[in-house]
Amino acid sequence: MPRTDRTPRRRLDPESRRAAILAAAAEAFSDRPYGDVTLASIAASAEASVPLVYRYFDGKEGLYTAVVREAVATLGSAHAAAQERLAPGVSARDRVRESITVYLDHVASHPDSWALPMRHPGSEPAEAIEIRLQARRDYVELLATLLAPNRSARHDFALWGYFGFLDAACLRWVDQGCPADDRWALVDAALGSLEGALGDWAA
Repeated sequence: MPRTDRTPRRRLDPESRRAAILAAAAEAFSDRPYGDVTLASIAASAEASVPLVYRYFDGKEGLYTAVVREAVATLGSAHAAAQERLAPGVSARDRVRESITVYLDHVASHPDSWALPMRHPGSEPAEAIEIRLQARRDYVELLATLLAPNRSARHDFALWGYFGFLDAACLRWVDQGCPADDRWALVDAALGSLEGALGDWAA
């Protein structure tokens, strides 16, 4: 007698199947901490089976890491595209302002999943945490190159502190529902924090 307890699956090519599983995982992790999501629930949402998920990803940890890697890459591409659209000779301050607006777009597009790692520190797999840390190191380096070739201790502390301020301010913004009316107040506050820490845009 044929089994009737299998999860029905659509026939998809491998690339589409992987994308469907990844999309289901991104949705599942968008509003629940890592530990609260099961691989079975992701498989069911993707109209797949758990063994099929393992064909494409190294379990839940590998799947979560893939979601984080894709989000970081998407944000990085958006930053690069925004900077390329700016005219030559645009001031460093305006370039930083543009990077903040891109970041706010990213935060507002999926506020819960963006905020979850900060609300539940230490809940992510180690590989995902390292991806985020490397992205932060890359952003600090890009910002340092943009502002000035200064490598003083003050400059270093200012840049790392700025990103800490930006994340804390964005978390407050998320808690308030990402109101559009407060968007530019947040941008100005972030710019002010960096300018004050540097002492000068060319410090």
